[in-house]
Amino acid sequence: MSTLYLSSFLYILEKCLKNLKIPISIISFVDDGLFISQDKSFNISNSHLFYSYNVMTNLLDKFGLIVEYSKTDVFHFSRLHGLFNSPSLDLLSLGGPILLPKNSWKYLGFIFDRKLTFHQHIDFYSNRALSLVKCMKLLGNSSHGITPLQKCLLYRCCILPIALYGFQLWFYHHALLSYPLKALGNMQRKAAIWILGAFKTSPSEGIEAITGLIPIKLHLQKLGDRVQLQALSLSVNHIICTLMDSPFGSPYNCHPSSLSNFTDHQRKNIKGHLVDTNNRSHRLFPAFSPTHPELSPGS
Repeated sequence: MSTLYLSSFLYILEKCLKNLKIPISIISFVDDGLFISQDKSFNISNSHLFYSYNVMTNLLDKFGLIVEYSKTDVFHFSRLHGLFNSPSLDLLSLGGPILLPKNSWKYLGFIFDRKLTFHQHIDFYSNRALSLVKCMKLLGNSSHGITPLQKCLLYRCCILPIALYGFQLWFYHHALLSYPLKALGNMQRKAAIWILGAFKTSPSEGIEAITGLIPIKLHLQKLGDRVQLQALSLSVNHIICTLMDSPFGSPYNCHPSSLSNFTDHQRKNIKGHLVDTNNRSHRLFPAFSPTHPELSPGS
């Protein structure tokens, strides 16, 4: 399906759902579509998804297209403590299958779990980076092969970006970092041992200092600061800016879930990389009123 064809279809679909007053958000990336329903009840969320799926299949029939049911999945997030049993989504009446909720969901390379702890995401990419470190041992050791400087360059350019893919999901202010820092620290320790050809009992801080690798937490802070500053250079019509406060987001193109629509009490309970970016923007570019009495001439 071409991009222009898909854009027109999604526009019509979103308009139909809005006319039917079905509270569903739609996200699409090329040929991957996503329905998002938010409610405190699983049954109500499933009913919204069922109605949206019915509208979509009817529109696809009119467009002469079909749905690949084998690629259709359902996933539930919850803030409930402990285990919970989420209901399945029955699409038999629409000609589809019974969708059983999965424990993890991978979308665009990001691995989501039901509690949004992202432990599976961290394990997947840290193990992937660790396997690359083991494979690169073929390129050299302490006696022959590439030099330690070249090994360090390979680690920084090829391994570290894989290990830290999507770190904005779990690295933010007040986040629980003990699990990711332990997994990534173990990965970097083995990489530093390979670079130097040191003993396995060598202290992590010492071999990282000799190798020239900064601790993984400080590296994450550096990357996080750069990403936050880069977000402030985006256009006011960008989706990230529409979720932030004015003047960084356009007041005429404000997203319904924008931070400017939340109260101060609600903001205190929201955590995430976007909130950190928004707070930092106010520290870098403090807002002031040009008509304040202190700014009047002669004051």
